[in-house]
Amino acid sequence: MGAVDQTTTGGHLESHLERYDEALARDPMSAFGLVREWMRTDWRALFAELREQRPVFVTPAFTVVTRFADVTEVLSREEVFSVRAFGPRLDAALGGPFMLGRDATPMNWRDKGLMQVMLDPRDAAEVRALAGRIADELLDVASPNGRMEVVHGLFRHVALGVCAKYFGFPGPDPRTMSGWTRAIVTDGFANFLGDPEIQAASVRAGSEMLDYLRGELAERRAALRAGRHLPDDVFSRLAGTTLPAEIGLDDERILINMAGLPLGFVESAPGAMAEAVEQLLLRPQVLARAVEAAGDPDPTLFDRYVWEALRFNPFFKLLPRLCERDYVLAAGTPRSTMIPAGTFVLAAPASAMFDADVVAEPDEFRLDRPGHHQLFFGHGHHACLGVHPARGVVCETVRRLLLRPGVRLLPPPEGRIVRSNEIFPDRFVLGLGAEGQEG
Repeated sequence: MGAVDQTTTGGHLESHLERYDEALARDPMSAFGLVREWMRTDWRALFAELREQRPVFVTPAFTVVTRFADVTEVLSREEVFSVRAFGPRLDAALGGPFMLGRDATPMNWRDKGLMQVMLDPRDAAEVRALAGRIADELLDVASPNGRMEVVHGLFRHVALGVCAKYFGFPGPDPRTMSGWTRAIVTDGFANFLGDPEIQAASVRAGSEMLDYLRGELAERRAALRAGRHLPDDVFSRLAGTTLPAEIGLDDERILINMAGLPLGFVESAPGAMAEAVEQLLLRPQVLARAVEAAGDPDPTLFDRYVWEALRFNPFFKLLPRLCERDYVLAAGTPRSTMIPAGTFVLAAPASAMFDADVVAEPDEFRLDRPGHHQLFFGHGHHACLGVHPARGVVCETVRRLLLRPGVRLLPPPEGRIVRSNEIFPDRFVLGLGAEGQEG
């Protein structure tokens, strides 16, 4: 988080809202630019002011919801606050309806239930161990250099390795796979102005991804007919599943659901790893305790450090929704607000996790926070389906990194996260081993 962005005028320290109101009266576009910049550099201070003064922040272009109760209400009312804000873009990329782009439809319920079976929670320990092995191999190579670029050199490698081995979806090569996911997710969640070139790149990526998966599915079906053994991965489970024809699980549904798995993982898991590591390294005393916990046989002792660190800078700070009908949010409370149909709503989990009405001592680093206060995997109808393996992958990768001696932030400009599209971590160089070892 950057320095507090406030301006002194005539001896008065202007708040974010005062600056916003003044800019809105003068030039609405500049007002939106201020909010966007604050979201990037000073989001905690902005959200704190909004929770106190305008918990439902209404602008001409969008409405931001900041209190814990209101955020969870929005995310729980899928029949009112739909994913139509981004769903059609995902459908266009994947060539058909995708569960994440639908709200409480029969297709959504069926596909979600199917994928919950395929992503068996009992796989979590094995997937965590897989992530740890991949991380250690990469760290062994990097450690003699005294430094490592961890976004592409570690975090994305681990995510892509899990996609290959556990999902059964390696792609033609890691670089192509990574490019596909970035193109589609950028259009779905970062193409705020609807840039047609970004949309076209997403559709191309999705088409290539589906073509690849069609070939892979044909090979697996041929292997099954020949009686050959398939690896126990998610794709093989889907390929070998036979359901009554009335269920409607045809090959296109299998392919689209398989294509959706890396979209919810290859960007978000490395993003969470980068943010959590940075927050731990910024707190030397906390870091020392986390490193000690990393050596304990009980992984839950260390995992709490990861999730509390991530609370101070979550990867996804805002979740977009579209209000489908007039709706009174927080009805019966002093902050009751009518949200008109057609409103673009941004629910802010990053703000909700600092709401002092729910989260005790929100500005303190505490390890005793209950799991239901953590909104990293969403909430309600569209909460993450792969939460069980994803938790293990994120925590184990961070744990293996911090078990290496001398992990530290480097002096600027390298010792910071560099982002693309203001969202996706793309570069983060850390020191490893003894200081002065860097090559």
